[in-house]
Amino acid sequence: MSHPERSTTPTDQAGWQAAATQLTFESRAYVNGHYQWALGGETFSCISPVDGRELTRVASCDQADADLAVTAARKVFESGTWSHLAPAKRKAVLIRFAELIEARGDELALLETLDMGKPIGHARAVDVPAAARAIRWTAEAIDKVYGELAATPHDQIGMISREPMGVVAAIVPWNFPMIMASWKIAPALATGNSVILKPSEKSPLTAIRLAALAEEAGIPAGVFNVLPGYGHTVGKALALHMDVDCLVFTGSTQVAKQLMIYAGQSNMKRVWLEAGGKSPNIVFADAPDLKKAAAEAATAIAFNQGEVCTAGSRLLVEESIRAEFIDLICEALKTWRPGHPLDPATTCGAIVDQAQLDRIIEYISIGQSEGATLVEGGNRVMEDTGGLFVQPTVFDGVTNNMRIASEEIFGPVLSVIGFTTAEEAISIANDSIYGLAAAVWTSNINTAHKVAKALRAGSVWINHYDGGDMTAPFGGFKQSGNGRDKSLHAFDKYTEIKSTWLVIE
Repeated sequence: MSHPERSTTPTDQAGWQAAATQLTFESRAYVNGHYQWALGGETFSCISPVDGRELTRVASCDQADADLAVTAARKVFESGTWSHLAPAKRKAVLIRFAELIEARGDELALLETLDMGKPIGHARAVDVPAAARAIRWTAEAIDKVYGELAATPHDQIGMISREPMGVVAAIVPWNFPMIMASWKIAPALATGNSVILKPSEKSPLTAIRLAALAEEAGIPAGVFNVLPGYGHTVGKALALHMDVDCLVFTGSTQVAKQLMIYAGQSNMKRVWLEAGGKSPNIVFADAPDLKKAAAEAATAIAFNQGEVCTAGSRLLVEESIRAEFIDLICEALKTWRPGHPLDPATTCGAIVDQAQLDRIIEYISIGQSEGATLVEGGNRVMEDTGGLFVQPTVFDGVTNNMRIASEEIFGPVLSVIGFTTAEEAISIANDSIYGLAAAVWTSNINTAHKVAKALRAGSVWINHYDGGDMTAPFGGFKQSGNGRDKSLHAFDKYTEIKSTWLVIE
């Protein structure tokens, strides 16, 4: 793959389009320090949702490729080349990895936008820095995590240590390819494991590119491998593999459940799953700033085209302000109109592929058939570009038993549900199979505490939406899974606890 150097980041659509013409795409798997085609010779088409053109054909890996990668990963793990390296030395390599991601920021942002359709402004300002930040923060923390001493008699010493698991398979989604990959691979690598990354077939290009940057940073051959391909082929092969010690996943609840079955059918490998969401965004009449709340509610459903697991897709509004707040939401959504993803001014890009666009359009139709009132958006737009674009959509008159309120759509479709009391809001919010995130808007600290405490969600934000940084864990309740990405908690996912007991004679 050629990687043209740029002295400055493009500032307009023409500049980004010119940069895109200079790209050639690496589309092979990366195994044991080398790029190579799938052993079976299979490939799949990588189609850009921006304009419908084929970017490249990507290696489609399967069981044989999984076996090869696992063997390489196991061999280097057992050798100790990486697993026995001092944490401070692993830290230095991973910090270099983060620096290389930042240095290649324009290229990586372009790959992300062309591959999955997100606006270039978001890819460059959000995804690239967030991926680098996750790797750097994790690296900086690894040599500051200590073992423990048990409370023992004076003639005994009980030492509790954390040791790397071995081979980690990480299966990541298509909506934030770099960020989700970095949340998985950073703590797995930092703790000394070997990693096999399986990116989504809908957005594999940045993962493939990261492999070369990892090698350049100094990660030894076999420690980091990338296997593009389908979930039902190479993903299944990794999940069932008897020599994979840990499986981490972000994606749909349906697939997460299947991966748990595969783990049980094979070697009972550790499984950490970050699954779906239908997050409630609760606005009380005494919210400190209704206009701000509406602006953040619009962002919560329209950012990344609504293809966000924590999207605030259920907007619970106190009845006394419901009509006013819907007007504010519709006004705020005027800044979230679909546009060309390579235009830095664009806020809403393209939907990742035709299947996902069809799903969103189908749910919009379902909402209307269920009796909800369509008050904003609801149409596919910009069809003449060959790309896949849909307007952010708002439904009013929604009840919690409607499919648009209970099922994850993964698109910019907002369901507005009214409530009259805090107890009712809590009941509606918790009446879901999901429990990933939630938000509460109120000026009353007692209400904020009472509601936040009662919500069955892994993250609860007060008077803002989607807060937190690498210092706070990210994970869900119920069928949103047990992911626990980010923070020091992530290290526990990739380590085994060992007790060593010494009796002093």
